[in-house]
Amino acid sequence: MDFPDTISIFPLPNVVLFPQVDLPLHIFEPRYRDLVRDALEGDRMIGMVLLKADWGKDYEGAPAIYPVGCVGTIEKFERMEDGRSNLVLHGQRRFEVVEEIAGRSYRRARVRWAPMPSTETDESVRARLRACVIALLQRAGKTGPEEIWDSLPKEWSKLVNLLAFGLPLKEVEKMALLECRGPAARAERMIEILEFRLAEHDSRQRGGGGGESWH
Repeated sequence: MDFPDTISIFPLPNVVLFPQVDLPLHIFEPRYRDLVRDALEGDRMIGMVLLKADWGKDYEGAPAIYPVGCVGTIEKFERMEDGRSNLVLHGQRRFEVVEEIAGRSYRRARVRWAPMPSTETDESVRARLRACVIALLQRAGKTGPEEIWDSLPKEWSKLVNLLAFGLPLKEVEKMALLECRGPAARAERMIEILEFRLAEHDSRQRGGGGGESWH
């Protein structure tokens, strides 16, 4: 697949897309209707980026974004009678925003593409990640955590990216995971985050503080 130097970007305050992951989107704002229309007529690519914490001050303009994002391709598309639409974006590759380019109703940027990462698996890292995820599921009261783990993708990069996308982590934590260069580094960082969260949860439980919700 060819990746262009300039892409359309779709900033959201609560979504971090990862390669190999599907993201459903509901499109209703006029500027993003324009974005989707142009993408469908072109390469079908949309770059997802995360808005920084103070995005609400200038949402109708161009609030600040994190410079690292993930491009996806439109895999499914359904247009509604009132002009809104639903689509599924399939994550493809990480990028870094070099500069934004004006001239459209939506935001566009010149980007630098991240190198394609190695997919080699470190079995010791996989085992540590498995232990953290199962512990997380147990503390959330999920039944059959081992069976849930076994139902996840076996391919290393897809497993890591799906967990990074789907686990109940803060957006800034997911952003830190996206910034990692490849699944091995991403898995190590995820383990650090999960071990801290698990230790924090256990400490609260021992102290009778009631703990936090893991759902």
